[in-house]
Amino acid sequence: MTRVDLDRDAPEEPLDNANALERRLRRIGATRYHNLHPFHQMLHGGTLSKGQVQAWALNRYYYQSSIPLKDAIVLSRFRDRHIRLEWRHRIEDHDGDFQTEGGIERWLKLTDGLGLDRRYVESTVGILPATRFAVDAYVHFVRDKTPLEAIASSLTELFAPNLHEERIAGMLRHYDFIHPGVMTYFQRRLEQAPRDANFALAYVREHATTPEMRQAVCDALIFKTNVLWVQLDALYHAYVTGMVPPGAFRPEEM
Repeated sequence: MTRVDLDRDAPEEPLDNANALERRLRRIGATRYHNLHPFHQMLHGGTLSKGQVQAWALNRYYYQSSIPLKDAIVLSRFRDRHIRLEWRHRIEDHDGDFQTEGGIERWLKLTDGLGLDRRYVESTVGILPATRFAVDAYVHFVRDKTPLEAIASSLTELFAPNLHEERIAGMLRHYDFIHPGVMTYFQRRLEQAPRDANFALAYVREHATTPEMRQAVCDALIFKTNVLWVQLDALYHAYVTGMVPPGAFRPEEM
């Protein structure tokens, strides 16, 4: 049964309370999270070439480097100082500070280790158009939707730790060009993602107080899963089927 079949065939539980909301959110993750995408299964199963892994890491950098921009926008949506204090560490997690590296620097260690020129990666000139459109759409979503929906869109972090564990194990097992030193981004997120997800889940459980608001929370999570999924669609189309658009990164193996 496909992901779409699961979505279509299961009866929808009414969103009458916070527990029903959480069950719906977890079902969305089980049926729509991008761990189900064939490109991820190839990545973790060791069937991609080094050039294809380079293309994935290069494109994913645009997403990683946009996360603190997204979080700064979320921060600006709240007058509640306590929420701002809670959310602020997400920016520091990715940007780091003057003494500590953050997730972006850890991701650049991965692209360095894969042999990509750092200036080229940071320029983002070689990313796929669909990558740029999808990530920019996510930043615009948190700017334009309600603060509740902005927070809800981050709930993919509920499902991230299992993916990171699978990625660490699979890539270290299958690729001789991957070593533990370049996987520190994922190792750190094993601690950060559950903390962040728990706050966001508690927030939507408390503040989505009507069925309509709970549906908006679910729709926000679906939007975010689509943002993640379409990036992998683009990678598969370009680097597995071979339809690399003009101007995009071309691995040496192609």
